[in-house]
Amino acid sequence: MAIIPIFVPHAACPHRCVFCNQRTISGESETSPAEVQHQIDTWLPRIRPSRDNEAAFYGGSFTGLPLTLQERLLAPAEALLEQEIIGSIRLSTRPDYIDAPRLDFLRRHHVRLVELGVQSLDDDVLRRAERGHTAAQVCQAMDLLKQCGFHTGIQLMVGLPGQTFASVQETAEEVCRLHPDIARIYPVLVIAGTVLADQYRQGRYEPLALEEAVEQAAWVYDKLENAGIRVIRTGLQPDAELVRPGNVLAGPFHPAMGELVKSRLYRQKAARLLAEAAVLPPGSTVDFSDAVVPSLHLERTGEGVRIRFPAREESKLRGQHNGNVQAWQEKFPGAIELVPERQ
Repeated sequence: MAIIPIFVPHAACPHRCVFCNQRTISGESETSPAEVQHQIDTWLPRIRPSRDNEAAFYGGSFTGLPLTLQERLLAPAEALLEQEIIGSIRLSTRPDYIDAPRLDFLRRHHVRLVELGVQSLDDDVLRRAERGHTAAQVCQAMDLLKQCGFHTGIQLMVGLPGQTFASVQETAEEVCRLHPDIARIYPVLVIAGTVLADQYRQGRYEPLALEEAVEQAAWVYDKLENAGIRVIRTGLQPDAELVRPGNVLAGPFHPAMGELVKSRLYRQKAARLLAEAAVLPPGSTVDFSDAVVPSLHLERTGEGVRIRFPAREESKLRGQHNGNVQAWQEKFPGAIELVPERQ
């Protein structure tokens, strides 16, 4: 499966949220059918035609655009459908820009999945972020999307102004009840040209440290995945525009945030198993598997513990710079032997 990304920065946004400068995030600055076609033409040589492929409109609030412009922007993607280069179209929008007439229009134009820019389900956090919608409107939009047969996605953030870890956890619990098909998790960065950048310079906003962001994003990732909600991205794509010097002023930016998050969950879950195995006699075994960690098998040996795991998961199990192994060895006495298994 391949995705053709099409950016429509700030399209139809009623105002700019405190954290947002999509032209810096996406590198795109124009919203027009010609620009959509240009982005498609840039990607076409890289993909093989397949009904599994998808054209995805990112940025802005697509359903807030005039219907005539929506139709013109969707036309190049619909042409790909007719040519069987792709099999579906997705887009993102605001929860308060969802209603029955808009969804009827999207159905007629072959849109299959709608992602909502939600960020939080804490009304106080939404107000501080100047989102301009409420948690109740998110729930209403999700209900209507599902009633109309759309696949759904939700975009969440950690580290918003006024957002505590408890607020993040409550939002994740509510998202599990809403049960979208997919989700994204973005730690907040301080981007040049945003209201948040001004607040940061004035000492009115303190971003999460990388360790805090990994911890919070890992909690949300684990909660959603084990509720059957597929997390398709964690952290912003480190494209050339975003990483240009001076664009990210502060915050927990890491080019492999998703890997850090998954690795943290391996550390936590293996640590629980090691604690369990530590009190067992030699020869005992402990097994674990869930939606995030596919398979861990611990054997208590005379010298310590042997951990068997799928070989493809080795980098996540070990952690960056072998950090997970070091953390386990500091906490649990005895040798820890890692045994990757080919499957």
